[in-house]
Amino acid sequence: MALKINLYRNNNESSTKYGRVYGRVENLKPIDIDGLAHHMSEHNTPYSKGVIKGILTDIASCIRELMLAGQPVKIADLAIFKASVVSDGAKDAESFDLSKHIKNVKLCAIATGIVTRKELTNEALLEYTSLAQKVREGKVELSMGNGAGDAQTGGQG
Repeated sequence: MALKINLYRNNNESSTKYGRVYGRVENLKPIDIDGLAHHMSEHNTPYSKGVIKGILTDIASCIRELMLAGQPVKIADLAIFKASVVSDGAKDAESFDLSKHIKNVKLCAIATGIVTRKELTNEALLEYTSLAQKVREGKVELSMGNGAGDAQTGGQG
């Protein structure tokens, strides 16, 4: 299966790249843990969908718990999951206040093994969405918006 690529035009007038056209993956509806468990159970495994779903549910909560304790979790050929913060700067160390200067805590996922940028780039099959192909052929105009979907729908593509 291929990644479907939509087109969008940079509409940031202050950007030196204003008006340039870029590609963006058209993502499908996310698969939840139940759907992932079903998918995994079809890969010649002795484990049922229910067992896999239980493990996935536990892994999600355990990774969260460990990250919030400052412990990165590496899952080979997927990612290293760790917590990071967005912080405002303080004038000096004495005036730095955790409740004032830490804006939020976020998840960082650093690709490892077969899902690194290089590996994904080497393996990915790419094709245009049907709308992006129409834009390329001049059948539909690409507007100054978020995506090729703007050409017909006014929404994000």
